[in-house]
Amino acid sequence: MSEPGERTRAVSVVGLHGGVWYGSAAEQALRAADVLVGSRRQHADLAPAGLDGEPVELWGRIDETAELCAVRAASGARVCVLASGDPGFFGIVRVLAARLGPAALDVHPAPSAVSLAFARIGIPWDDAVVTTCHGRPVDAAADAVATHHKVAVLVSPEAPPSAVGAAAVAAGAPARAVWVCSRLGEPAESVTRTDLAGLASGTFDPRSVVVAVAPGRGVSPVAATGWGGADGTFAHRSGLITKAEVRAIALGKLELPAAGVVWDVGAGSGSVAIEASRLAPALRVFAVERDAASCARIRENAAGTAVTVVEGVAPPALRPLPDPHRAFVGGGGLDVLDAVLARLRPGGTAVATYAALATAAAAAERLGSLVQVQVSRGVPIGPDRRLRLAAENPVFVVWGTP
Repeated sequence: MSEPGERTRAVSVVGLHGGVWYGSAAEQALRAADVLVGSRRQHADLAPAGLDGEPVELWGRIDETAELCAVRAASGARVCVLASGDPGFFGIVRVLAARLGPAALDVHPAPSAVSLAFARIGIPWDDAVVTTCHGRPVDAAADAVATHHKVAVLVSPEAPPSAVGAAAVAAGAPARAVWVCSRLGEPAESVTRTDLAGLASGTFDPRSVVVAVAPGRGVSPVAATGWGGADGTFAHRSGLITKAEVRAIALGKLELPAAGVVWDVGAGSGSVAIEASRLAPALRVFAVERDAASCARIRENAAGTAVTVVEGVAPPALRPLPDPHRAFVGGGGLDVLDAVLARLRPGGTAVATYAALATAAAAAERLGSLVQVQVSRGVPIGPDRRLRLAAENPVFVVWGTP
């Protein structure tokens, strides 16, 4: 049985940037090829190298290109496919491996366009979400930009950078620092810094990578290590706040994901929304509150977080918001809960709190789980300030996945 390095490789795949290959093995594959399969631009870029292989221009769909390679390789020709960047990263290797088998491929990658983009702007990308518009809807890329704190989007002529920006703005994406990195590795390379509005209204080369980063998130965000902070750390009106102990339980029941959309409906002081944002900084958190003065307090309390305050009465105020992965209902009746559950994404979790048992029981029929939280706090009395227990009003916490 032959060793892996001794297997016959029917097709070589060489990644390029502006006609530049990476490594002596890639050059050897190019010079040994009988057939060079690539785009017109790639053949033009390689012309100065004086390669002997027959230039075959890519045509038709990518699966047709794979079939062409298979036919020429079966005839005994040494086939080399020209690719952009790393052909195993959203590239032709997937299709060729499916058609010919991985053992038939000899792959020589160049740096991916994404790695070059992040290198140009000088930030790490091991925590980035990468998506593509090649053969995929632009809305999916816009949702990634809106939901995650660091995203790279491979755009296409059918979905250029401006289309990604327009879709992200339409989706209500929060503020993002944006770089459009065009023609990476080529003499005409450029990097443009803008924001989502500038991305939507600008004109950019479709051969680009769009990088979108939440403000202050150039490096991996550091989540808070605690929750259920003291009530006094939040400005609130007449005790209209989810008390610390209840808040801690509610956040635990929410089982917050690392990224996604969270609603805090009937937010009051915004304490649940704010602590959720601190626990998972990549979350997109909306605090919905009907009272204008309370909304102003939420904005004050939420300084330094990514919480978006929505002033309005639920359920109508929920209509323009993206569907949530998690939702906390701290105010409103069962009609508000039902409106939230109607929008909750599949597999999502909702948590609600109520003072009345009858309402909580009806909510539990929808969600499945209920617990009463009864807290008594130590209060100093007398000249020697000995403690007595002062009972808080009981609260019913209801949670589950509908």
